[in-house]
Amino acid sequence: MFPTLEPQLARYRELEQQLYDETIAADAARAGAIAKERGTLAKTIEPYIEYKRLCEAVAESEKLAAGADPDMAALAQEELTELRPKRDALHAKIEEQLLIDPNEDFSKLIVEIRAGEGGDEAALFAGDLYDMYTRYARNRGWRVEEISFSPGDAGGFKEITFGVEGPDVYQYLRYESGGHRVQRVPATETQGRIHTSLATVALMPEPDDAQVVINPQDIEWERMRAGGAGGQHVNKTESAVRIWYKKGTPDEMEVKCQDGRSQGKNYDQAMRILRSRLFERQQERLHKERSDLRKAQVGSGERGAKIRTYHYKENRCTDHRIGLTVYKLDAIRGGDLDQMIGPMREQVKKEKLAAVSAG
Repeated sequence: MFPTLEPQLARYRELEQQLYDETIAADAARAGAIAKERGTLAKTIEPYIEYKRLCEAVAESEKLAAGADPDMAALAQEELTELRPKRDALHAKIEEQLLIDPNEDFSKLIVEIRAGEGGDEAALFAGDLYDMYTRYARNRGWRVEEISFSPGDAGGFKEITFGVEGPDVYQYLRYESGGHRVQRVPATETQGRIHTSLATVALMPEPDDAQVVINPQDIEWERMRAGGAGGQHVNKTESAVRIWYKKGTPDEMEVKCQDGRSQGKNYDQAMRILRSRLFERQQERLHKERSDLRKAQVGSGERGAKIRTYHYKENRCTDHRIGLTVYKLDAIRGGDLDQMIGPMREQVKKEKLAAVSAG
């Protein structure tokens, strides 16, 4: 059992009863607040309720299986083969949920991929990473929204920014931030030599307006004519937007968007990116001390750290933080990224459980 969940279960039951109270139902604001709190608790408590039911069913079947009636014992053993895996799976799910900080349970992210060292080949690799992540996201039923991009001269992207939205999206993608290295023979290589190129991935939770407030006096922005390919509209109208955030030298940053067909859309997209970058910086400051232990054990995951290598000739993908190598790069590139993400999440889970036990 999970003793720490019992007070939450009691509160959940209390809120259920309140929703049936006619005086509360007549107060829309109060009823809405109660429903929201109950909904927040339900994510953990409803699996816990089912877990308790399964524990009771397993205990009852174990008694019957140990009884003197052979027919009842046989039936009970059949039930146990179904009940125990369900109970254990729920136990693992609840255990994982208890390790999630409610302040880090985001369902919307902004992902930035930038080509690093390697010229055209790095831009092509950035495009490959974009394809890999969007396939993975769609396989999981998440929504992908392209925000802005700068195409590479030979294909791929010098940089691309896109949004991902869906259940548990941050919990699955949060450790993808960092340097990604590819080793392969470029299409332009005539002597068959393997080249090494780099791209960086930055993953930022997308906060709402209440979580990050940007005062108008803290920003400056300008409209300008978009550059690069894009057709007659892009070249002849001032639809591109550049925003500077000026609040203090350490926080100063610039965001540019030019891919929307209207100035208003580009402004909104640029503000989304700015808000996410500011929120990321706030989170880094808030969690610096807490994250020092994990950084020492599995790497920082920050943009400069090389977290993963993709070796095409050997069909190999290696995560350097946990020493994992998988010889299924073709499947991973096709969107089967759980082969890399799953073990990483398990490693972090073990570390958190060890820290909880030690504390």
